[in-house]
Amino acid sequence: MRIDVPSGLGWIPAACTLPTAEQPLRSAEFDALFATARGAERISPTLLRVTLTGGPDLLDTTRDLTGRESSCCSFFTFTLTTSGPATVMLDVQVPAAHVQVLDALAVRAQAAR
Repeated sequence: MRIDVPSGLGWIPAACTLPTAEQPLRSAEFDALFATARGAERISPTLLRVTLTGGPDLLDTTRDLTGRESSCCSFFTFTLTTSGPATVMLDVQVPAAHVQVLDALAVRAQAAR
């Protein structure tokens, strides 16, 4: 996924294998998902927790998107936990070498809300 770092510079982590043409679409999918967020909390430098709310398909939608993202950016670890029928806690964890990617993702999550 292409992620714009807070300085405005665009970059793609070397570990990402998503074709360039698909990157804007994937970013839009994450923006749409993050638009359902009630909050985003930085648990640690390498862990972001996003609380999502939505309809009955929220868990499946989130599972599908994070699964596809894991296949092209294998450094991400996504953990999904449900809290009620329409609330999903999405934990996004990265190794220390990819903290800048998580920083940019946190900015996107905050901006989409």
